Amino acid sequence: MIKIEIDTADVRELQGTSAKTNKPYHLRIQSAYAFIVGPDGKPNKYPEKFEFMLDSDQVPFPPGLYQLHPSAIGVRDGRLTLSTALAPVKA
Repeated sequence: MIKIEIDTADVRELQGTSAKTNKPYHLRIQSAYAFIVGPDGKPNKYPEKFEFMLDSDQVPFPPGLYQLHPSAIGVRDGRLTLSTALAPVKA
């Protein structure tokens, strides 16, 4: 299980017009911390901060502990994919 901790429901928003397509964009980004294992197979001492994008109408995840939902891992066009589908950790 990969444990994920979200400490705030704050969302960082970026918006503007794409220089390449000249179309408007609006990104909603939330931060979290992943408790991962290092190359030596041992848990890292500190969690790694990462960011992920929310869908345009998605409610931010509230603070708490989560794990990757089984649907977060898949195969598309022969390549392993990973999404930010999270499930709350039940006490």
